[in-house]
This record gives sequence, structure tokens and C-alpha cells, in this order.
Amino acid sequence: MQASKYIYTYIYDNHESDLCKLESKYLFNQEEKNKLLISDIKIEPTCSAFIRKRIDVQLQSEDYLELIEKIKNEKISVDDFKVEYVVLNGDKTKYKDRLDKLRDVGYNINGMPEYYKPKITYAICCHQGTWYFGTLLKNDFAWEKHNKKPFSYSNSININIAKALVILAAKTNKETKLLDACCGVGTIMLEACFAGYNIEGNDINWKVCRQARQNLAHFNYESTVYRSDIKDIENRYDAAIIDLPYNLFSYADENTISHIIESSAKVTDRLVIVSTTDISEIVNNAGMSITDHCSVRKKEKANFARRIWVCEKN
Repeated sequence: MQASKYIYTYIYDNHESDLCKLESKYLFNQEEKNKLLISDIKIEPTCSAFIRKRIDVQLQSEDYLELIEKIKNEKISVDDFKVEYVVLNGDKTKYKDRLDKLRDVGYNINGMPEYYKPKITYAICCHQGTWYFGTLLKNDFAWEKHNKKPFSYSNSININIAKALVILAAKTNKETKLLDACCGVGTIMLEACFAGYNIEGNDINWKVCRQARQNLAHFNYESTVYRSDIKDIENRYDAAIIDLPYNLFSYADENTISHIIESSAKVTDRLVIVSTTDISEIVNNAGMSITDHCSVRKKEKANFARRIWVCEKN
């Protein structure tokens, strides 16, 4: 039996390119290229801030007319359908020709079309000389509602980074138990909860702990936030995410950073760390090795970069 094939299209700004590629590596065991990725792995688009669409391929052919004949032979019968032409990287098909191909597909589906509120959307696309037909699923970006959380700070990481950190830490395994060390107002926890991961948080600051709990409750998420020093956490976790303090409001010197990383390494064998400085020596001193890393810049501040480190216990 032929393995299922899925085509993913991506959307991201240039300053997020490296993070997107690292995330896709953990989702699909390969990096996206030119905002496109084809895989036999099925992933829900909403788990990522960068995946825009997923085409579940049903039919394919190197000959366009043969593909249309295959669609006809499927005898698809459905009402309230829509067909979209998805333009992939390298596809030079002109707009008029794309419209003609949409009609070709539509005429070979039995049922009434619905352009505004379809119950099912089909897609046709071409990549490297092969034509594909299948159902289309779009990222609805529902998680963007978290931008309206009751409490936030200007130094908080954005949603795109937060969602990627969860993937880097959990590797898509929903059974993974995560810790958001230095959780702040819970930006990372919100994305983990939205995606259905088991996560707890802790922070030494009582005020942000309270705000994190209120942010979680605002979206009806249930998760535990500990008001404690990381060294006092007694539970074990499969992975921990650490967004290290870096600005004047929550400054951390090297000793504090060492304390946070070394204490976190005692409750898990896997760390995903966000920093603004090189922490490789501190990670090594904590008995861990850096297995992956990348940088991501703020769109409005090209000279400000966060570094993301994936670390495993030696």
C-alpha cells in the first residue's frame, strides 16, 4: 500500500527562517525549503505558527489530463465543496490557466459548489512536474487569541517562538510532561495547553505567577504554576523550557543563569533554552550537550536576537 503523502506550505518572515527550519526538523525529520515541505507524516497545521496549509494528497500524476481523468474516475459526490489552486514554489502556471484547471476539477465533482462557507475544500497544485489533487486544510490561527491575554510584558517572547519551543521540547509527543521554568506570565504555557500538551510552570516572582494563573484561567486552561525557586521543584519532567531573564526589569547575572540551568538539569534530561548570550559553557557545566541551536531576531529590532538551544543530558 502506498504511504499517504502530505504537502505543507509555510508562511514566515525572513527573521524567523532559521527557527522555522529547526521546528520542521523536529516535526518531519527534514527542513522545509522555499516555504514548502512534502512528507508522509501527518501534522495538524495549528500546532505550528509557520504551517499555513496542508494538502492531503489523494491523486497524483505527471500528466495533467491523466490527473483529471483520475478525479473523474473517483466519482466524487459531495455538496458545498470548493476547489482551490495552491501555487507552490517553482510553479509558473499563469492565473488564467489556473482558473481553467479549477473548472476542470470542479466539473468532475458531482455536487453543488459553495465558495464562501464550504464544508470541504479540495486543492490542485503542481510541484516539479507532478500534479497533485487532494483535500485542503488551512491553519485557522485560532491560537492568535492568546495575544489578547489579560497580562503581558513587552519583553515576553512572541507566540511564534513559544509554539516552536513547545515542539522542540516535546517532539510532537503529547504524552511528554513539560516544565516551563521561569514561566513569567505563561506565554509558553498557553501555547502548550492550546496544543494539548501536559505542562507545568514555575517562577520565583509571586506577581507573575499570579498573572500566569489568570492568563491560563482566562482561556479555560488547567495547569499548575508553582511560585518557587527552580531548585525547589521536586517533580521530574521529560523536558523543560527556559526563557532566561535578560532585561533591566528581570535581570539575571551569570551566577543566576547558571543556577537556573543547573537546577533545571536536575529535574529533566532535556532542556530547550532561550537566551540573548552564549550559554554553551554553562550548559556543559550542567552536564548537558547542545544538540541543536538557532537564532531568531525581532522584526522591528534587527540588531536584537534571541538564541535557542536544544540540550540533552550527557
